[in-house]
Amino acid sequence: MVLKFDLQLFGEKTEKATPKKKRDARNKGQVVQSKEIASSLIIIVVFFSLNFLWGFYYDNVSELFRSVLEITNSSNFTFDTVLVLNMGRDITFLMIKLMLPTMLVAMVTGVIFSYVQVGFLFTVEPLKVKLSKINPISGFKKLFSMKSIVELVKSVSKAAALLYISINYIMDNMDLIIKVLDFPVAVIAANLWKIVYNITMRVAIFLFIVSLLDYIYKKWENEKELKMSKQEIKDEYKNIEGDPLIKSKIKEKQRSIAMSRMMQEVPEADVIITNPTHFAVVIKYKEGYESPMVVAKGQDLIALNIKRIGKENEVPIVENKPLARALFKDVEIGEYIPEQYYKAVAEVLAFVYNKNR
Repeated sequence: MVLKFDLQLFGEKTEKATPKKKRDARNKGQVVQSKEIASSLIIIVVFFSLNFLWGFYYDNVSELFRSVLEITNSSNFTFDTVLVLNMGRDITFLMIKLMLPTMLVAMVTGVIFSYVQVGFLFTVEPLKVKLSKINPISGFKKLFSMKSIVELVKSVSKAAALLYISINYIMDNMDLIIKVLDFPVAVIAANLWKIVYNITMRVAIFLFIVSLLDYIYKKWENEKELKMSKQEIKDEYKNIEGDPLIKSKIKEKQRSIAMSRMMQEVPEADVIITNPTHFAVVIKYKEGYESPMVVAKGQDLIALNIKRIGKENEVPIVENKPLARALFKDVEIGEYIPEQYYKAVAEVLAFVYNKNR
């Protein structure tokens, strides 16, 4: 025998978060963002650009050293303040010239990837002081929580993996590292850079893959935390759209006000066209109107009430079944009579005016 339980009875959060819930969480800064992905990607892009521009960097640095050696080895060399300032200026400009492309690449990469993760978001909510964050007891609990232990294990595992990747590459290329020491300076520099580049790229790619998997897991975990129960969805809907009971009362009040205003128009009308028992349409015409206007209409009890008020205020009542039905169906309160009903309404008004005279 299998027993089935409705998890909603226990307030179980089984429903996906609504757009409003996600929007509120985003405004509070509760978004999934991995700094490690951005960092590893920046390292990959920066080192790739450095390797691509290796000749540019090597030529400029070599030229600087060559200039310094020529100045210091010349026969009329004198060490003075002007020389130091000039050399400092040249070195500063060279460093800016060398670092600027790499810094721009790193900055653009970081901005683009941060935007890809969370889009444009500005909020001061995470900066607000919360007593729960500075509570030593809660901080101690977080320090030894399962989440902290998992993060520690992940960090140690990543450090061990990175160390293994680096040592493994060095051991595989140990012969090349030993032999390169006997080569000229330019060859030594190029080979050392190649070793550093290969190790760094392997480490960065490994970090990027691990961080990407971690990001996917955190995104799933965040969606799980944002899940809602059916009752929470109903409460949210009530808050957005308003309580149905309150809305019905508001509409009822609005109908009552509209009915009261409509009945106030009856005593000033020119004629009431009736069915005679089911429909009543109140017509009013005065100077400035495009055509006669329907100022009130009603069916059954409202129609009886309109005729009662009309009799009390001596408003003419004319029975015309087809016209009453047509006007009730096609013309709303406050609208002018359409052209197709001009003749029929004009005949009724002419009859009323002649009768009054």
